[in-house]
Amino acid sequence: MNRTVAQAIRILMAEDDVEDQMLVTKAFERARLANAVAIVNDGEELLDYLNRRGAYGSTPRPDLILLDLNMPRMDGREALKAIKADAGLRQIPVVVLTTSAADEDILRSYDLGVNSYIEKPVTFDKLVEVVTALGQYWFEIVKLPPHR
Repeated sequence: MNRTVAQAIRILMAEDDVEDQMLVTKAFERARLANAVAIVNDGEELLDYLNRRGAYGSTPRPDLILLDLNMPRMDGREALKAIKADAGLRQIPVVVLTTSAADEDILRSYDLGVNSYIEKPVTFDKLVEVVTALGQYWFEIVKLPPHR
């Protein structure tokens, strides 16, 4: 079954900056996307969530991961590598949402298996536009893999 926007796609955002967490969440609200957005603060916490370790023992599997590259403890690159190396996680689409426009980061992310790479817009209105486009693509056009 293909899920629609109304069916609330579960999004897991790995982002250490509290202001960016708030802005992305508000952008989803402004874009009128009915999504459950869970937030983790770094790559280690992301992997704990995905593997249901510790405080994340009963968390639902996300349909999409939004991943910042520059985070403490374990950065987004290391987390992406771990996700794509895990047979139970690699089907979850990962979208990098980061401030880096460096060719090196873009190439490395795609080498590691990222599904999309988006540079964070500098204005809230542009962020809403990006989130709207992201929502249309991932939640209306693409068929997401079924949960295991």
